[in-house]
Amino acid sequence: MTRKRIMIALGLIVVAGLVMSYFVYQHLARSNSGEPIGQWFRQREVRPQLITENLEICPNAPFILPSTGFIGLIYRDPIGPYNILRRHTGIDIFGDGQSGEVPVIAVYDGYLTRLDSWFATVIIRHDDPLQEGRTIWTYYTHMGDRDGIESYIDEAFPRGTNEMFVEQGTLLGYQGEYAGTGAPVGLHVHLSVVESEDDGTFKNEAVLENTLDPSPYFGLSLNIADLPERPIQCQ
Repeated sequence: MTRKRIMIALGLIVVAGLVMSYFVYQHLARSNSGEPIGQWFRQREVRPQLITENLEICPNAPFILPSTGFIGLIYRDPIGPYNILRRHTGIDIFGDGQSGEVPVIAVYDGYLTRLDSWFATVIIRHDDPLQEGRTIWTYYTHMGDRDGIESYIDEAFPRGTNEMFVEQGTLLGYQGEYAGTGAPVGLHVHLSVVESEDDGTFKNEAVLENTLDPSPYFGLSLNIADLPERPIQCQ
């Protein structure tokens, strides 16, 4: 094979690799969340059409939604501020109201903890209703004002609360805009279903591999792989 033919062959291999990489990237980066999120923030008149109510539990599912609102970012979502290397670890429910006014409730019976350092966050330990003998946690955050001055967590759960029993539907607090050191993304509550460490403590919910797909717990299509249409309703 002449040098020219070798160079052509190598060029074709490179082009084929780039094309394949592009299609793989497009598949991994698939999300249909951008358009409805844009509508939610730019067209307030369409908000009622995007809202999922948390008035009842879906058939054959143990959890109730923690709040009423637009389920915008969902599990494994790569849309900004996330990407294919750092996917969303839970669901974000955006409330239609003012900061500190949209209620957040416990999704299932369990034992609530609020660490001393947690301004806008609580976590609840549960006996997994879908897998006997397993312990899981539900993690709720962003329940504070944007400036980090006023926490919207209910006064029944002060900092340092440890393993306090709460029933499904117990008021935990209210949606806020607190984002810590990150950029605020609007009024919402974030919820993740978190696995336990071997010693029974909760894993770091910011790591995708430490979390579970919330879909079967809520009876809702909450995984971006399914590209669910909004509003998301009971399956």
